[in-house]
Amino acid sequence: MPIYSSDSDWILETKRTAYAFGLTEAGLLAHRYWGKRLPARGDYPAALETEGWASFNGPSEVTPLEYPGYAGSAYTEPCLKVTFADGVRDVVLTYVSSEVLGDELRVHLVDAVYDLRVTLHYRVHEQYDLLERHVSIENLGNAAVTLERSFSAAWHVPAQHDYRLSHLVGRWFEETQIVREPLTRGTKVLESRRITTSHGHNPWFAVDSLTEPALEETGEVWFGVLAWSGNWKLTAEVSAFGQTQLSIGVNDWDSAVRLEPRETFTTPSSIAGFSSHGFGGASRALHSYVRYSILPHGVQPRKVLYNSWEATFFDVDEASQIELAEIASSIGVELFVLDDGWFHGRNSDNAGLGDWWPDEQKFPNGLTPLIERVQALGMDFGLWLEPEMVNPDSDLYRAHPDWVIHFPTRARTEMRNQLILNLAKLEVQNYLIGLIDQLIKQHDISFIKWDMNRNVSEPGWIEHDEPKELWVRYVEGLYRVWGALRERHPDVIWQSCSGGGGRADLGILRHADQIWTSDNTQAVTRLKIQEGFSQVFPAITMEAWTTDQDASYIPLEFRLHVAMSGAFGIGANLHHWNAAQRLEAAKQIALYKEIRPVVQTGDLYRLQSAFAGPLSSLMYVLPDKSEAVLFAFRTHLPEPVALPKIRLNGLEETAMYRVDGLEGLLSGAALMSAGLEVALKDYGSAVLQIRRVG
Repeated sequence: MPIYSSDSDWILETKRTAYAFGLTEAGLLAHRYWGKRLPARGDYPAALETEGWASFNGPSEVTPLEYPGYAGSAYTEPCLKVTFADGVRDVVLTYVSSEVLGDELRVHLVDAVYDLRVTLHYRVHEQYDLLERHVSIENLGNAAVTLERSFSAAWHVPAQHDYRLSHLVGRWFEETQIVREPLTRGTKVLESRRITTSHGHNPWFAVDSLTEPALEETGEVWFGVLAWSGNWKLTAEVSAFGQTQLSIGVNDWDSAVRLEPRETFTTPSSIAGFSSHGFGGASRALHSYVRYSILPHGVQPRKVLYNSWEATFFDVDEASQIELAEIASSIGVELFVLDDGWFHGRNSDNAGLGDWWPDEQKFPNGLTPLIERVQALGMDFGLWLEPEMVNPDSDLYRAHPDWVIHFPTRARTEMRNQLILNLAKLEVQNYLIGLIDQLIKQHDISFIKWDMNRNVSEPGWIEHDEPKELWVRYVEGLYRVWGALRERHPDVIWQSCSGGGGRADLGILRHADQIWTSDNTQAVTRLKIQEGFSQVFPAITMEAWTTDQDASYIPLEFRLHVAMSGAFGIGANLHHWNAAQRLEAAKQIALYKEIRPVVQTGDLYRLQSAFAGPLSSLMYVLPDKSEAVLFAFRTHLPEPVALPKIRLNGLEETAMYRVDGLEGLLSGAALMSAGLEVALKDYGSAVLQIRRVG
């Protein structure tokens, strides 16, 4: 059994890791251990409480509290801050009881005076070596309570090390760049204040020793994520006493949740783990969890798609799209996606958003003739939507100007000529559910790209009792809309896009099967973007296109190979491709269909980092180690140069493998130890299939 529970101690074990906490003599709930699984229950250290330091640091400040509330003489980052109806602004949590329900442990705490119950939820994902935590907060009293901060978890790493923090930074067109930096005394804050996950940071962290740093496949790494698609905050704090605590949850900036009597607020989940196999081991644990426990359609193969945006932009009509569909079908595309510009009044980005029905001028017979032609060509049909947005020049806005997020006394900032509908409002949710439901019912749509092309401004919800609830209730409304549509149309594949990777998180992946990684499709830049993305997300979720953004200097084969290392698509203007280019694309699409099971369901091994130099490589290996695929890339490297051999990983040492282009067989041990020679010229690439023999 993975959970051991007593009146004062709790141990949660996975296949290879363990997490423990318990009560101190003073009744404080304190962290005990997080790391490699130990042989016996008695091996785990006890929950200890220090006596504090002088009169300036009490016991609650120097004890690693499992879920610290703002109370008493604790000055470190709290997970919970509450204001009660009488003006008291702290929360004193005391332990009441615990219970085990299958793979979940629940620990019940109450405030020492007020009728507030806090339940800590722990779920063990034994097979993935992951632990999931969230918190439910119940107002059992007769007066409203305001939650000023309600994080999902505090994660403590062992106190004996100096640590390094890895996280993902970026901006639009340059998402998921890996940063590794020392954690020094004080608090490092990463966050989003944009009502989405954001391009700037991602709610993922990894911590390793600064003095004995982990590598890709070796060393100890503690890591975690937050499954939330709105404002979030991570605080990484090193105390004056050498304790390192990473707290993560809904951002408390400009935020509040008002709990009426008998109401409950449940935080989003934080999922975390420990890897003794470096950053690669951490990624593979998250990837397996996402593929098999989160994605609505699991490992159902993602089809090779073509998106028509860069070919026609807003100048779309039935004839132009059929012409592109015919070319796409001829090179092996399986899914044709009609992007922006198809709906009522949409001739540029300054009109039409919100009016989700076919434009009468562009599609006088509706979308059905186009869909039928696409299907006759052997492809599925997909459609672009931006449901959360509205243009002031639209029928929807003219009918409901009060539906947008705004402050009445302020000018409404229009970014990309659009405003954000307030999905915290029930009437807005119901309108979108009804409208999009009818759109899908009336058309045979297999795929929807759900976009969001701006962040929030003037975050007003004046008519609501607690306007600062907007940040949380908006995301809950988004989940309700998406969830209702998924329930009504369970076979549709949905993609999360927010100007690229602006909404990439495990919360949205409970509704969407894929994430549009970045609007930047320049292949060399994408090598880094995709490597950063892979720290958290598996390839099956990583929508990757080949376009012509960098066609002037990057060979088509290289561009195709970069996109083929994810969920493969093409977004170029196919009219501009000559016969040789279309033939090359058809060849690579055929290859992708062969390797797709390995890429989309295999374990990822990052062999050479694109952040480290002009040579990069990665490989995917099926869990049974019977097949693998190697991707190798060279950007600019002046001649003359002798390229190093690529040492593979993840294979069975004693098994014999056949490698594309090589005569004879090599053992897994030879491929992993001696390596493989791959000849690459400047901006050259290779995709090699590797198969076990016998």
